[in-house]
Amino acid sequence: MSIFTAPKGTYDLLPPSSATFLAIRERLAAPLRRAGYGYIETPVFEDIKLFSRGVGESTDIVTKEMFSLTKRGKEDLALRPEGTASVVRAALQANLHKLGNLPVKLWYSGSFYRYERPQAGRYRQFAQVGAEAIGAEDPALDAELIILADDAFRSLGLSNYTLLINSLGDKQCRPVYRAALQEFLTGLVLDEDTRRRAEINPLRVLDDKRENVQVQLTDAPRLRDYLCEDCKAYDEQVRDLLTAAGVAFTDDPKLVRGLDYYTRTTFEFVHNGLGAQSAIGGGGRYDGLSEMLGGPALPSVGWGLGVDRTYLAMEAEGIVLDLPATTSVYAVALGEEAKNVLFAKVIELRRAGVATDLAFGVKGIKNAMKSADRSGARFALVAGDRDLAAGVVQLKDMTTGEQTPVALEALVTTLKEKQL
Repeated sequence: MSIFTAPKGTYDLLPPSSATFLAIRERLAAPLRRAGYGYIETPVFEDIKLFSRGVGESTDIVTKEMFSLTKRGKEDLALRPEGTASVVRAALQANLHKLGNLPVKLWYSGSFYRYERPQAGRYRQFAQVGAEAIGAEDPALDAELIILADDAFRSLGLSNYTLLINSLGDKQCRPVYRAALQEFLTGLVLDEDTRRRAEINPLRVLDDKRENVQVQLTDAPRLRDYLCEDCKAYDEQVRDLLTAAGVAFTDDPKLVRGLDYYTRTTFEFVHNGLGAQSAIGGGGRYDGLSEMLGGPALPSVGWGLGVDRTYLAMEAEGIVLDLPATTSVYAVALGEEAKNVLFAKVIELRRAGVATDLAFGVKGIKNAMKSADRSGARFALVAGDRDLAAGVVQLKDMTTGEQTPVALEALVTTLKEKQL
């Protein structure tokens, strides 16, 4: 046994479940590619100020959860806790918004890091697929991204989830609500940290999951009651477009998400079978983030979908993806000469696009055929000295047990005809 183990709050992704993770990533991303989103990859660490400025000084992410890195005695880098700030930074740095085609549509996939208390569904390293549409203010764009996320979850067979939606207003109407909420919060029994958070960004208190806080928020003023006419109209258009597309949603007046940069549309997908860590994805509009990062005004919207949480949601619903076997053909050689010949054929088959493996280091036909069976291969190739003398190999159907000789020269063509 190794004396080393994976760090607390992390896990190793191993076969066969790793194949499901890869399939989840692919299906979450597929609707984005069809909608014109291009792939972007950013560094896993950034200037720590990028997150404190963009995500928010008062957020738990910045105050408690970021993994900071020391560079030459100075703490100025951090592992990325989320994707949006990095993607907007990269788009600004490369001047993508100046290429004349707005919005800039980008999607990404990768690992993110938060120093959280590990529990089921919450890890210190977690995987997401995300999307950002940068540089356009249009309710149809908000609706598009929500629909794409819903389509992605549906493509995996998920159904036991709810889409929650709220509007956070804009710089015109939110300050009025902010003042009303702050006044309300002053009358509650809150700890010192929560009171400090209420002074910096009172909306963050609405996102507090503790029951003793939530019970006091029952009569809190609702942001929807303070929306200006423009924000009301915008919100209604988003909802109308979702309804027309057949996407069901539930209004959640307390939904603010955990990041400071959100404006107007905010949304979250929660799964009903995951317990406390029920969010499987979410996002919203962030019209002022570009300016916070020193760029021009670029109204934008985006989301992040959790690969780990989606995997757990599929487990909760008993969904098993029908994935192709990693190996289609498994070669078993009886003797060194046969192994050399079959090794060459294995390479030829792989280059022809057929997933093929070979029994390496296995002694005896019985153990070799057990390995072939465990591989999940549809066919086994078996060859000994007598087969080679006749210029054939034995092709065994692992499902039916039927075995037929196939000429060596025709092997690749024969297997390709079987649509492997």
